[in-house]
Amino acid sequence: MASIQQGPNGPVLVLKESALQTKGKDAQQNNIAAAKLVAQLVRSSLGPRGLDKMLVDSLGDVTITNDGATILKEIDVQHPAAKMIVEISKTVDNEVGDGTTSSVVFAGALLARAEDLLKKDVHSSTIIEGFQAAAEKTLEIYSQLSKKIEADDKVTLLKIASTSMQSKLISEDSINLSKIVVDAVLSIATKKGDKYSVDLENIKVEKKPGGSIDDTQIIQGIVLDKEIVHSGMPTRIENAKIALINSALEIEKTEMSAEIRITDPTQMQMFLEEENRMLKTMVDKLHDAGTNVLICQKGIDDIAQHYLSKHGIMAIRRVKESDMIKLSKATDGRVISNLDDLSENDLGHANLAHQKKVESDKWVFIEGCKHPQSVTLLIRGGTQRVIDEVDRSIHDSLMVVKDVIEKPQIVAGGGAPEAFAASQLKTWADNFDGREQLAIKKYAEALEVIPLTIAENAGMDPIDTMATLRSKQNQGQKWTGIDAKNTKIADMMAINVLEPIVVKEQIIKSATEAACMILRIDDVIAISGGPGGGGMG
Repeated sequence: MASIQQGPNGPVLVLKESALQTKGKDAQQNNIAAAKLVAQLVRSSLGPRGLDKMLVDSLGDVTITNDGATILKEIDVQHPAAKMIVEISKTVDNEVGDGTTSSVVFAGALLARAEDLLKKDVHSSTIIEGFQAAAEKTLEIYSQLSKKIEADDKVTLLKIASTSMQSKLISEDSINLSKIVVDAVLSIATKKGDKYSVDLENIKVEKKPGGSIDDTQIIQGIVLDKEIVHSGMPTRIENAKIALINSALEIEKTEMSAEIRITDPTQMQMFLEEENRMLKTMVDKLHDAGTNVLICQKGIDDIAQHYLSKHGIMAIRRVKESDMIKLSKATDGRVISNLDDLSENDLGHANLAHQKKVESDKWVFIEGCKHPQSVTLLIRGGTQRVIDEVDRSIHDSLMVVKDVIEKPQIVAGGGAPEAFAASQLKTWADNFDGREQLAIKKYAEALEVIPLTIAENAGMDPIDTMATLRSKQNQGQKWTGIDAKNTKIADMMAINVLEPIVVKEQIIKSATEAACMILRIDDVIAISGGPGGGGMG
């Protein structure tokens, strides 16, 4: 055991007997190997020709996806260094939504290159300094490369959304879906000064198997997966005036145990009539304010339902609080707790509220809101698996559109910016002397792994492709990248493959940080008995 040292009075124990310790080179190699394996896992799913993974969990549930973050979330990674690589994909997913696979592949490539240098006895701090300098330079190159656009330039936004979809299952339907995504984001974007901000919480996503991906639609309003409470109520109301109530339309029972002594049957009758009268008053208040649709967060008493349907009011009960907030944003109505406060100004408006059958369920659609601050995407597809993957792909797409609206700068995709930055870095590395220069050149090589992998996944010859790509880049065609759809090298700007600069920056930052963090570790101590004990193999 490394933790036992011979002291003057016998052995000195620092760690527990059962602790496992890996030191120095072994520890580094072990960590690098684990991180490279994780990158290897997702590598084949990068790019438009990337393949999907089928993940089966312990319960036998199947997920089919090529979203890097989803793949790594679903598989239960044990090795501590591999977990750090999984964290990159989570961060990239939360921050910018797309580029999760690229960031993991790039981090793996960085560590593989670092391993070459470690074998040549280059010290890990030298490698880390070189990598960090190279990362800063790369970000600088990207910002010079990027093109500024108008935040509400719909044509460009459509190209961005559809680029994000190209590497997904939904690439065939990308024209229709990218329109939906861009409309959804633009309708909820809020403008402050000349900057936009987008809160994707305001886009409600409802999924229902059946139909095809083409039947996916955007509803300018909210879809509730609830039925109307009473069969006597109208199922379709045009020019809806909507009351949003978050208290129950019921008579509250007293908190204390009280008893009422009734000596005469007529008293019983009066007692019941009083309850009815109270409920009727509640409903009349709604009616007098002009309500014709009632959406209630809590329950609605049977007698209240009867009065509501007499007035021709459509009512829905037990609606989630998050949906109430979205409804208030969509219809411009106010959520009321006390019916006595209800006035006409508190009501929300929509052109149409109606109950519609979606497959076997009845759902209520509230659509045609004037300027909805909240909208719904109704996703359809052949099976549940397809829908889940469409949902993940649409999430990525919504995120990249949001990224561009919030920071309107774009670069081309298809590995073009990475290849361009790599060739620039190689020249720039010559300004450094000593071993740091080697680290920067290795960083450039790692960047080239992204176009290389896209080409490999498309079945192109990696060596020929990279040679042609480099020569075209060197002739000053900086937007040259891999057109994997048609398996050739092309000007990515010209074929409208565009990505937000924010995504590219996040890939560089996250991957470099993780790689440097793993390189800093020279000693792994696993205290067994705790979590991850002995998981070092």
